Amino acid sequence: MDTNDGVAATGDAAPDSPATATSGVPEFVEVPEAVQAPLPVAELHLHIEGTLEPELIFALAERNGIQLPYADLDELRSRYEFTDLQSFLDLYYANMAVLRTEQDFADMTRAYLSRAALAGVRHAEIMLDPQAHLSRGVALETCVNGVASVLAVSEQEFGISTLLIAAFLRDLSEDSALEVLEKLLAMDAPIAGIGLDSAEVGNPPAKFERLFARAKDAGLHRIAHAGEEGPPSYIIDALEILDVERIDHGIRCMEDPELVERLVNELMPLTVCPLSNVRLRAVDTLNEHPLPAMLAAGLNVSVNSDDPAYFGGYVDDNFAQLRSVIGLSEFDCVRMAANSIRSSFASDERKAELLAELAASGH
Repeated sequence: MDTNDGVAATGDAAPDSPATATSGVPEFVEVPEAVQAPLPVAELHLHIEGTLEPELIFALAERNGIQLPYADLDELRSRYEFTDLQSFLDLYYANMAVLRTEQDFADMTRAYLSRAALAGVRHAEIMLDPQAHLSRGVALETCVNGVASVLAVSEQEFGISTLLIAAFLRDLSEDSALEVLEKLLAMDAPIAGIGLDSAEVGNPPAKFERLFARAKDAGLHRIAHAGEEGPPSYIIDALEILDVERIDHGIRCMEDPELVERLVNELMPLTVCPLSNVRLRAVDTLNEHPLPAMLAAGLNVSVNSDDPAYFGGYVDDNFAQLRSVIGLSEFDCVRMAANSIRSSFASDERKAELLAELAASGH
């Protein structure tokens, strides 16, 4: 492990929300300070690189002698105005440049867990994009070991059980993904599963059939982004071709009634990220989000933060906005918290423990 001094994580308060960084981005309503403890939940859709807060970006840049293309925090925050998924990804990958050492990856992970604990997260399944770091010359061992070193003690330090998922970039080739997966298996990396993320449009699930078959053979869990910007057919392909156990996003399933019926019957988990969907213009406003209709249809949905440093909030912020903007009931909030726990890859014992904690939470 790199022995550079760590950057102190400041998890005692919620980071400044980029939603207020510039008048051009979607604004979310002010919500009163919580008077009740947050719901105990499992976070199932979280990209660890998407938790890099502006302050940590600048701190890591200074430590690593990196000249950022932003003069200060305000200039960086002013760029958090996205027109679609790709406009976000451009900034997301650019900011990864500050991640160089195991200590950098560890500090990023520790900062997320500190904030997530305040949000009520009790179990987290965290995606890491190894290809994005390999392409920058960062060794696979550096990014994996840096994150994993913190996850190994996450329950003791933060009260959050964790699993690591290697997410593959769908705009790169399947051969590239297979090569990285084989290296992860050879190094006995502590990954519980694989995922598929990045630019969805034009990169259908069928492109990665061999990758997911190899992961299944290796005993790994399988998830995939589908139906965020891509069509409902991508969800069907992820189920039938990739044999996934969970769909990330999946909001466009509502355009296909037969698919909705299938997802309901199969209890297929959909990890919905409301604030992310608004920020990336998958939906225009939170009032227009399909989540209430998804719940009414009986879909197995949970609420997640996706890339919280970029999208205006962590899990508790997502729940607060859903309550304030669309009037989501406490019953539905508890229902989705239970969905998140049941849909996780945690052990049966851990699920039972968390469901009991939810039942006793007073919500």
